[in-house]
Amino acid sequence: MRFQTLLCWRSLGSARLEDQIQTMLRGSVGSIMLGTVFLFIGLAACAIAAIRGRGRVRILLWFGIFSAMYGVRILAQGHPYVIAIISYLIMIPALLFWLELSLGRLRRFLQITVIAATLIGIAGSCAAFITRSPYRLMPYNSILVIWTLLALALVNAVPSLGRRFQVIQSRIAAIGTLVLAAAVVYSNLNIFFRRPSSPYFEPLAFAVFVFSLGYVAADKIFADERRLLSIESELAIAREIQSSILPRSAPELKGLRINAAYRPMTAVAGDFYEFVKVDQNRVGFLVADVSGHGVPAALIAAMVKVAMQSVVPSADDPREVLRGLNRILSGQLQDQFVSAAYLWLDMENREALYSAAGHPPLLRWREGKLERVESNGLLLGLRADSDYPVYEMPLNSGDRFLLYTDGVIEPENAAGDFFGDHQLEQIVRNNCSRRPAELSEELLSGIRQWRPASVPQQDDITLIIIDVV
Repeated sequence: MRFQTLLCWRSLGSARLEDQIQTMLRGSVGSIMLGTVFLFIGLAACAIAAIRGRGRVRILLWFGIFSAMYGVRILAQGHPYVIAIISYLIMIPALLFWLELSLGRLRRFLQITVIAATLIGIAGSCAAFITRSPYRLMPYNSILVIWTLLALALVNAVPSLGRRFQVIQSRIAAIGTLVLAAAVVYSNLNIFFRRPSSPYFEPLAFAVFVFSLGYVAADKIFADERRLLSIESELAIAREIQSSILPRSAPELKGLRINAAYRPMTAVAGDFYEFVKVDQNRVGFLVADVSGHGVPAALIAAMVKVAMQSVVPSADDPREVLRGLNRILSGQLQDQFVSAAYLWLDMENREALYSAAGHPPLLRWREGKLERVESNGLLLGLRADSDYPVYEMPLNSGDRFLLYTDGVIEPENAAGDFFGDHQLEQIVRNNCSRRPAELSEELLSGIRQWRPASVPQQDDITLIIIDVV
């Protein structure tokens, strides 16, 4: 009988223990789920920030640390020291996150608050271990939290203040921030009044805040995608327009073989070249290089094209061609400049004339020797009255001329060494018997091999090769 009674009591005790465990688990399951979600979101944000590795993703890093710490704090129920230390330190990444979204006086206020939060965080963490009282400095931390969130709530609640002091204005983000501010202020005020607060109130408010930021981020991503598609469409049109101002093919003249290579760094480029064919015996070659890259440089290259049309009557005089371009472009280029080289070939009189404006030298291959021909004046657009000296050369069968922009000689290898004149001239010498198109491919291949595969092209490349036969 006693044995049966003992078994009954044990069975009853076991049932009560199971009920207590189930009750405890039911009470904790919500916290475990929320803590896990916040921790996962935080770690994912930190991982994305680490992969992107750029200054623009600092806001994502601070948000990730903030969210992960909040998740750990929820999961650490029953560990007062962990909860206290996270409570002391969580304000630092939170403030740094809002700092990235703030402007003007609000930004300066948050910078000062970061310093205060750091001092309280260090002091509170040390006091937790030294005095064995984890919440000893928590009232000071609560005052700082309440003061900061009231300021952020005010900025988010008043649209005029939001426009002045915030980088992004969004009603959804403002609502999320206000909900979080109300919950955190309420929870921190309970510390002073010694009133218990709901274990889910603040975490749910934090969830609203996180998802409001997610909505804003998604909306911004879609808006950026639409803007990017629009920009790409406009760049495609700009590329077609720029292609239309470049020669479609090299001119055919008696006794000349001509090849042109044009490799823009981006969709549109600042390099420009033009053939000025007067008749079957006379032709001019212009190569120009606008400082900078992309659309601004391409617009100036289009200006060079238009300006070139007005100096065609002087095509047989390189000095007048460059002086005319310089007069037209002077005062029109803002802070940019243009280098140019012009070569005139007269096959009837077997004469070549060359002049340049701050451009890399003309290369001439003659009778087994490679010569650098320099005849430079000032860059186009610097002074309206600049003059450009002309270099005269006789034309012989077997002569080869190379006009190019500095994108040919400036690529760097893994050691930081430039491709340079030496590599260029070496490839020209090694391929002296090849046709212009073949030499052009060898040069472009040499540049690609010189530049590390992981490094994109850093400048526009234009190359014109002319053989006299």
